[in-house]
Amino acid sequence: MLLTRTSAAMRIVSPAARILSMVLLALPLAAAALQVTKPEDVGLSSDRLKRINELIERRIASGDISGAVTLVARRGRVAHFEAQGLANIDAKKPMSKDAVFRLASMSKPVTGVAIMMLVEEGRVRLTDPVSRYIPEFRGLKVAVVQPARGPAAAQATPQFYTVPADREITIRDLLTHVSGLVSGPISTAEAGKVARKADETLADYIPRLGSVPLEFQPGSRWSYSPGAGFDTLGRIVEVVSGQPFDQFLRQRIFNPLEMKDIAFNATPAMEPRRATIYQKRDGKLQPPANAASPQPTPYFSGAGGLMSSTEDYLPLGQMLVNGGQLNGKRLLSPRTVEMMGSPHAPDSLPGRTPGQSFGLSVRLVSDHVKAVSPLSDGSFGWSGAQGTHFWVDPKEKIVAILMVQTSIPELQRDFEQAVMQAIIE
Repeated sequence: MLLTRTSAAMRIVSPAARILSMVLLALPLAAAALQVTKPEDVGLSSDRLKRINELIERRIASGDISGAVTLVARRGRVAHFEAQGLANIDAKKPMSKDAVFRLASMSKPVTGVAIMMLVEEGRVRLTDPVSRYIPEFRGLKVAVVQPARGPAAAQATPQFYTVPADREITIRDLLTHVSGLVSGPISTAEAGKVARKADETLADYIPRLGSVPLEFQPGSRWSYSPGAGFDTLGRIVEVVSGQPFDQFLRQRIFNPLEMKDIAFNATPAMEPRRATIYQKRDGKLQPPANAASPQPTPYFSGAGGLMSSTEDYLPLGQMLVNGGQLNGKRLLSPRTVEMMGSPHAPDSLPGRTPGQSFGLSVRLVSDHVKAVSPLSDGSFGWSGAQGTHFWVDPKEKIVAILMVQTSIPELQRDFEQAVMQAIIE
């Protein structure tokens, strides 16, 4: 199987063995933990896959990124898994295959899977109003921009008044970014007035968003909700399951898929392997002002709070390619995975890009010609603010993951091209 762990320490439960296991977890993952194959055995070209390495080397040489980990799996086996460059420039620390990255918005598909598990169990419906689970979301208002005159025209945030929402926002609206919840300049500025405090949880903060006006009428257009939409979904998981969001993910998704190197708060084993985040300023890669190691948080952001190694994100993608199951453990039905990768927000909706629709928590290539994309129609995935990127291709049975910690959208598109041109059968 693709991700069967080979360490016996993972199966021993005695106290002494637990200590041994913790020590072993702090060591780099053995390559044998993955089922690696010769690319030609899964219809990929070894020579053409080298173009991924060349792409990354060019970006490192030009000072665009410090380093990267790239992985390509096809038909359930890993054909490419490489670490290049540095995880930390000042320390000259080489990038390793088990480096830990902040996923940022690549956390969102994890939240999407959690919601769809509850949908399958009949505990949640996609059409349910959010207010069914968070009463403060009942009776939301929508901001309407007032034409600015005089000195007000120069203000960054437009003047506005509010009108009642035509309908309540639903769970599907949140999954597809058509809710209007903190999705533009007005709602973002208003959300700042009820900003989350450092020690608050989802239960503390999310209800306050019910006082924030929506950016537009629900369903009228697509506009990305970077944090609020999927954090609200995380809170709904808590309300329905009766568990903190992190515990639900660990029990229902991470443990069944044997994803041990993924968490909201870095474990002692993960912390030394964290790759440094960089921004390119004045022609040089520099850590952002808030680049210090994050302190443990009780706020489990479904929108962007997770960190993970490349290998540990792979099981999620492989489960989706497999139609909801991996290593004999089924999380979702094939029909549910198909729903996730269907165009719930079509590319014809204002705000979307031609050929790129939006599914349930994922970007969907609905027409690769219109999208000018090498990806197959039906491919879906998502990215993160620090440059992380993944997609799954159900047609070609591919999972591809790019892990970097510097935002370069062009690199993501180039990586897609480098992967897809390596398919030879």
